[in-house]
Amino acid sequence: MNKISLLLSALLLSACEKPMPFESAEFLAENPKRLEELRLQCRADRSKLGEAQCNAVGDAQRIRFMGKGTPYTPYPVKIFSSPLPDTGGGPR
Repeated sequence: MNKISLLLSALLLSACEKPMPFESAEFLAENPKRLEELRLQCRADRSKLGEAQCNAVGDAQRIRFMGKGTPYTPYPVKIFSSPLPDTGGGPR
């Protein structure tokens, strides 16, 4: 009985731990010095900084490189379009 109560209290204490706050990708994309600091920290010890923060660093790098604008092909592409008008006849 005593072991179960000890286990439950340890479980409760570990569940109450607050998640580590992290800086968003948008914030980091606007602050290149902070982005570089965190990028180097993620490279050195990813587990210390946290998976969510390192993912935000990667997203910020992508935003700075690729931008957040429209996609490369914003309109549907017709791959097999015929350059000649259809005469309705078919092959001869």
